[in-house]
Amino acid sequence: MSGSRYGFAIDTIRCVGCHTCSIACKIENNLPDDVIWNRVLTNGGASMDTASGTFPNLSKEYVTVACQHCENPACVKVCPVGATFKDPDTGAVRQDYDKCIGCRMCIAACPYTGVRSFNWDEPTHSIGFAVGDTDAPEHQKHTVEKCTMCWHRLARGEEPTCVEACLAKARHWGDLDDPNSEISKLIASREYKQLLPEEGTKPSVYYLV
Repeated sequence: MSGSRYGFAIDTIRCVGCHTCSIACKIENNLPDDVIWNRVLTNGGASMDTASGTFPNLSKEYVTVACQHCENPACVKVCPVGATFKDPDTGAVRQDYDKCIGCRMCIAACPYTGVRSFNWDEPTHSIGFAVGDTDAPEHQKHTVEKCTMCWHRLARGEEPTCVEACLAKARHWGDLDDPNSEISKLIASREYKQLLPEEGTKPSVYYLV
């Protein structure tokens, strides 16, 4: 995987807003109570799963939002201790919990609201025991956390669990620097949009439209 730049392509036409990616992520990574790394938002009406417009002219789409694993991440630039860093093998933006001092500068610098969370207290789990992958990182008090692109799975040659679990096959993952990869071919053949491209972060998540 050395020298690769991995990312996601999410087919907003196929996505049905089932939240399977969110739940699979939460289980795989043993996320604490009230912590979600991958949110499913409704681009439509004022409430979840509602459309905008007046019948029969309605409009609705689902947008899954997590860390954008930017090529030029603002969070990495502001971290004073190197706890937020880009993985050289995958291009994923990662967090080193042991280095994190809880200053939350990465949260302030990130233009993508809500993709990070801060553990004010010791992480708790309502069922009382861990359910995640044994290789997933252990959550710690007073640290920032977010989507890791399931780097523990990548290290084993597996794809992120949200991609594997997607029932509608709307999520795709692969090497953006390889023109022959499935994800590169998808992006080349479809119209797409990215979140806040004007920020100059060069996100590695493409929303196919």
